Amino acid sequence: MKLNMLMTGTILSGFLAAAAAGAQELVVLDWSGYEDEGFLQSYIEKHGGPPTFSFFGEEEEAFQKLRSGFKADVSHPCSQSVSKWLDAGLIEPIDPSRVERWDEVNAGMKEAFKFDGEYYLIPSDWGTTALTYRSDLVDPAAMNTLEVFKDPKYAGRISLPDNVDDVYALAYLATGTQDWSKATDEDFAKANEWLRAVHPMVRAYWADGAELGQLMTSGEVIVAWAWNETPTTLAGEGIPVEANRATKEGSSTWFCGYVNLKDGPNDEALMYDFFNTWLSPETTQYIVNEWGYGSGNEAQMATLGTETLEGAGLGEIDVPILAQIPMDQQLREKMIAEFEKIKAGF
Repeated sequence: MKLNMLMTGTILSGFLAAAAAGAQELVVLDWSGYEDEGFLQSYIEKHGGPPTFSFFGEEEEAFQKLRSGFKADVSHPCSQSVSKWLDAGLIEPIDPSRVERWDEVNAGMKEAFKFDGEYYLIPSDWGTTALTYRSDLVDPAAMNTLEVFKDPKYAGRISLPDNVDDVYALAYLATGTQDWSKATDEDFAKANEWLRAVHPMVRAYWADGAELGQLMTSGEVIVAWAWNETPTTLAGEGIPVEANRATKEGSSTWFCGYVNLKDGPNDEALMYDFFNTWLSPETTQYIVNEWGYGSGNEAQMATLGTETLEGAGLGEIDVPILAQIPMDQQLREKMIAEFEKIKAGF
């Protein structure tokens, strides 16, 4: 991801636009990196600049920020958090009639977040999380199992996500659970034990793709559990980084989207322009080719062809896949609490 080059100019232009537009500048609470103007071309053309962005590194951080009173119009949770945000009164329904390409959106994704006849998520992006490595600094033939995270030869050169969902997707797969919606207390205990065993090996828990990209570019980290943006963007920069989604234990998939925050301070017309640019053909092509992620616009994804999707790491694989679908929120709260203990060495 070209974050270092893009971030300063994008944030500056966003705040300048906000100053010019006053109260009518859309405010987006988002993952770092999604201010990339490649996603926003039709919005920028219509409004003369991008929205104003504020950033979070993990969904629980965004949740707590909003609960504390931070005001924004739009935010970007992933699938397993939406019901929690709804129950907390943070989001409002979306009007599909104002979403130009609503009929092209993946039906399973959008229907999963239809509650009491109302839709609450614009599915915008999806991807994979898999074993990722510096192919010039490890033996690629050994990168066929998640047990490499426990191999002493990689001690101090491993990175895991500072993200409760991705890190538990890894731990569940490594301990034989492939559907976390069916995870038992025993499965959860095994996952915790595995994460505690790996913790002393970890050089850093990465918060966003830019941080991991820097760690892998420098060679400080040579084995990671990473979103598929990392091999896509680093390989594009000439860094020998590869991913193996087909380890014997498998890999994970996730999807995220944009929500209408309750009592957003600005004109909802801006929000729908933002949603529409995200579902455009141009943004679909950009997110696949430049980031290696998929778009929630299933119809546009189908036009890209099998070769393009496989090249981005989005093709079919014949191993277990843990889908990061919504889970029991009590279990997720336990995961959040336990992961904090693990990171602290307890």
